[in-house]
Amino acid sequence: MNQKMRAAVVIVMMGIVFVLTACVSTPENSDSQSGRLLVAPVHPDYKLEITLAKLNEILAKAELSNEQRARFHYDRGVIYDRVGLRILARIDFMQALKIQPELADAYNFLGIYDTQEGEFEAAYEAFDAALELEPSYDYAYLNRGIALYYGGRAKLATDDMELFYAADLKDGYRVLWLYLTEREVNPEKAMTRMQHNRAHLANNTWSSVLVDYYLGKISKEKVFAATKVGLTYPNEYAERLCEAYFYMAKIALADGKTIDAANYFRLALATNIYDFIEYRYSRLELAKIGEMLSQQAKQAAK
Repeated sequence: MNQKMRAAVVIVMMGIVFVLTACVSTPENSDSQSGRLLVAPVHPDYKLEITLAKLNEILAKAELSNEQRARFHYDRGVIYDRVGLRILARIDFMQALKIQPELADAYNFLGIYDTQEGEFEAAYEAFDAALELEPSYDYAYLNRGIALYYGGRAKLATDDMELFYAADLKDGYRVLWLYLTEREVNPEKAMTRMQHNRAHLANNTWSSVLVDYYLGKISKEKVFAATKVGLTYPNEYAERLCEAYFYMAKIALADGKTIDAANYFRLALATNIYDFIEYRYSRLELAKIGEMLSQQAKQAAK
């Protein structure tokens, strides 16, 4: 490759990286175009702000037992997490554990944060601590499985997802995450397994819609239409969009549609559903895409 061509390739690749780090800009013919106008960002709930104010006052002024103080720190951490204040949440969870080291939930949150930051060894330790305290804590298996998945330990991730799935065969999200981890080990077996697991799911649930999309039974347009059906509380539409964008992005990424995947992940982030798995790991997925494109640009420059 001559020097001019190398320079052109580098410019193109860096342009792609810029797209990933700037605001969403979807080409007219992109698969994600139909979803671009559907973003419904959630605004902070004033009730959460009031609860935070009350917890701040209690922690500052009330005389509390160690158990009560640990619980209030944990509860405040959960609210900080829900409004996207992850650093403040981490501080509260660590403070809660300092006072009461037996809080499995706090270890679970710290493991999630370590996973989001790519600190996988620390994440494994946190989830191990949670499971040592509560061996039947199924969401710790989910979150450790996700950490192992992003940490490149697909087989171990599948083992944890098996345990998570076994706790509730009627949960479509468990079917999806078992599929995502199994796909890293054996794609054909993973698809066959998901087809089998679909039989345990009800037909009228939102998570079943997502599973059917993965099975190729419905189009993305039907998925977006389903996001509006049977809503029961104010933020449910935005939550469904967050999930739809994330799982569509994972399929787009597997199909080699990197830019579409990146846009879907950004759309998931635009919903502001901070405490959803799909929101949490969209940013990690974008970082991986950016790193991959950067490496491609460097290789092209050689």
